[in-house]
Amino acid sequence: MTDTSSTPAASTPAAPLARTPLHALSLSLGAKMVPFAGYDMPAHYSLGVLGEHQHVRAQAGLFDVSHMGQAFVVGANHDVAARALEALCPADLLGLAPGRQRYTQLLNENGGIVDDLMISRSAAADEDGALMLVVNASRKDVDFDHIEARLPAGTRLIRAPHRALIALQGPLAEAVLSRHCPEAASLAFMSAATLNVAGLDCHVSRSGYTGEDGFEISIRGDRADRLARALLAEPEVLPIGLGARDSLRLEAGLCLYGRDIDESISPVEAGLEWSIGKRRVAEGGFAGAERVQREIAEGPQRRRVGVLPDGRAPARTGTLITTPDETPVGVVTSGGFGPSLNAPLAMGYVVGPHAEPGTELMLVVRGTPMPARVAAMPFIPHRYKR
Repeated sequence: MTDTSSTPAASTPAAPLARTPLHALSLSLGAKMVPFAGYDMPAHYSLGVLGEHQHVRAQAGLFDVSHMGQAFVVGANHDVAARALEALCPADLLGLAPGRQRYTQLLNENGGIVDDLMISRSAAADEDGALMLVVNASRKDVDFDHIEARLPAGTRLIRAPHRALIALQGPLAEAVLSRHCPEAASLAFMSAATLNVAGLDCHVSRSGYTGEDGFEISIRGDRADRLARALLAEPEVLPIGLGARDSLRLEAGLCLYGRDIDESISPVEAGLEWSIGKRRVAEGGFAGAERVQREIAEGPQRRRVGVLPDGRAPARTGTLITTPDETPVGVVTSGGFGPSLNAPLAMGYVVGPHAEPGTELMLVVRGTPMPARVAAMPFIPHRYKR
């Protein structure tokens, strides 16, 4: 779950960029900073995007993702909070066990994706009426307003702008975090707990958006610098910017909000049926349920697919996808070069009959049709700890 920033109109003065609690640390580490979702964020450090990408695949990288939105939906008990969010999301939240996390989507009345997000249920009995939300940076105000306007009596949304978020990702992430929090090693993928890390109280989930094993650590903003420095002091860990975060998530076949998913696209079209609870499909009762149920039963008119060009030229966002006889059938939504794949790769939407892996296509790159084929995703196997 990650997102893009919007480009302001040329006549509109640029608003001052916000800064995360780790902004000064990023500058001190030599980050190349760029505007992103209204924040001044690190694009990469001295190693560059390619080097950072490869480091995360081999060892462990630390990402500042404090620009993401954090909040809590609170009710008298878990069922109250879960039912309130189930009206807005297609996930089975009533069945979310204590200490577990679920990926889902906020849907509009037409079944389009307002945003994708993570929802966690605390393992602590005294926190069982609260569900923790992590949403995309460029959508957090939209999301929180959307949720607040639709919550029933007896529930409320508590925004948490005072919290920072750090992602530690890579095959050595567990070994690193265990030195500062031995309990972290016992967390399974999509589990979450309140833990003490390096002497600091944190909310730790075993999740991330790179396809690698790893953790996301929510902490008070005024303590984030201390935690980040403790993790960066470990020899396996390097700071990683947004450039490698994007190439990692693309190889993992994960959606980017604003490109691969938006308010016109349903979770079924986006290939996210796996995140929709079976009970929810049967019962409905969530925003856009009619469209989602119909597309699951009949199949969507278009589908998100992986695409591998036959050559070395990458296909960027907006590239036209055609059949070999040049009939338009879709468009690329994310594309670039995959460092781990050592080849260009892309994702996009094509009409249903052309979505099967192995289907031959053409990508119109700078006016020239180039051969490609539909490929199964992820492009690089996920390495989550199950």
